[in-house]
Amino acid sequence: MSSPVRGSRPPGSVGRPGYDRDTLLAVAVEVFNERGYDGTSMGDLATRLGLSKSSIYHHVAGKSELLARATDRALDALTAVTQEPATTTGPAIARLEHLVRRSVEVLVAELPYVTLLLRVRGNTPVERRALERRRELDARVAALVRRAQDEGSLRPDVDPDLTARLVFGTVNSLVEWYRPGRGPRVSELAEAVLAHVLDGLRDPPSRR
Repeated sequence: MSSPVRGSRPPGSVGRPGYDRDTLLAVAVEVFNERGYDGTSMGDLATRLGLSKSSIYHHVAGKSELLARATDRALDALTAVTQEPATTTGPAIARLEHLVRRSVEVLVAELPYVTLLLRVRGNTPVERRALERRRELDARVAALVRRAQDEGSLRPDVDPDLTARLVFGTVNSLVEWYRPGRGPRVSELAEAVLAHVLDGLRDPPSRR
């Protein structure tokens, strides 16, 4: 369990509430998404948190560590989906459907963190590492598309690498408009994405 940031108040005392490392990270992600990572200073974070910069440095080395923790949280969750039994066993088309459905669920569950992940541009070592991990995810999806093509479930005339990017592009576009509690339920959202992404890729029975 993370210890409270130095300068936080004990329970029942008067003053600003305390922050543990997870809460500090959540607030940092909120500010990064509002102002942009490059446009956010440690002073901005300190102001939003109501703490001194030294209190923040007590737990993290700087904003690059916060960015790394935030992008890793999103990427770890997405990577875990590719390792679930339903993504690794069975017909490739069922595995692909599961991956898309669960990716939507992860995006909704980790919306601020995935939003930040999708906004990194490779300007720092942390961002370049995050982009490399995203490319690894694309490669796994492309391999699954190829497998589904080999099994005759998807059209053979679509490019697997391009398809992987389009699949994730559709899922990732949700960060631009979806707000929990103000849109369809997650299960409905996942099924809608599946219908739009995969139905046009399925190989019609008449062509098999």
